[in-house]
Amino acid sequence: MSPATKTHKQLTDEQLVEVLALAHESDSVELKVTVPDSHRREIVTALDMDPLDAQIRLVYFFDTPDLTLEQHGLVVRARRVQGKGDDSVVKLRPVVPHELAPEVRNSPNVTVEVDALPGGFMCSAAMKRAMTPEQIRTTMQQGGPLRKLFSKEQRAFFRAHAPEGIEIDDLSPLGPILVLKLKKAVFPNSNRKMVAELWHYPDNTMILELSTKAVPGEAIQVAGEARALLASKGIDVSGEQRTKTKTALEFFAGEIAAKETAAAST
Repeated sequence: MSPATKTHKQLTDEQLVEVLALAHESDSVELKVTVPDSHRREIVTALDMDPLDAQIRLVYFFDTPDLTLEQHGLVVRARRVQGKGDDSVVKLRPVVPHELAPEVRNSPNVTVEVDALPGGFMCSAAMKRAMTPEQIRTTMQQGGPLRKLFSKEQRAFFRAHAPEGIEIDDLSPLGPILVLKLKKAVFPNSNRKMVAELWHYPDNTMILELSTKAVPGEAIQVAGEARALLASKGIDVSGEQRTKTKTALEFFAGEIAAKETAAAST
């Protein structure tokens, strides 16, 4: 198992050295924590976040019904954003930045980022494409080829890391997930923003994630500031951490499996 995939309640000294080394080679560090359901409302109040200021997003994932891509560290996603254009992403994780192909690491469309959460971390490389509004909606409604949502560069990145024999057009749409995203400057004496994302799954379960970004050289300082801020608001970050993407993939894969089982029994 790569060191970038290990998770524990607290990082060991060796893991801290590893995550700092990954951060040093990355473009940014995102500090994340998911919030227990029982604390969701009070946290929104404590951080003085108004839900009416949130931006609406619809997120589609693409994978095989048995989540082969997820098992190989690939995430393929397309996203519609209220008031902005669409975008798509092909993400590989975990990665070690200096092991990426030079044309990938040096691409202006690639962001290498360390996600750090209580007790764990992950380094990823995300290749993004910006699109005009309605492109995803039209493709999903009319059933156009999925490859049209991804650039030539993204398709090459996909082929380099996807299991042999799997093409983007072979993938099943998983979604969409309704996401509300809200940014607010909440740190004392700083313009740094806390981001709240509420992912609303079709079975009415939800995940609320709080996050803030830092440049690699400031990651430890910002982590301390974020922890102190949340503690001062009475926000407990010691609970079980849930990942938004994995939860979404497993939910929709389960739906596909249930439909196939029902069809087989008729």
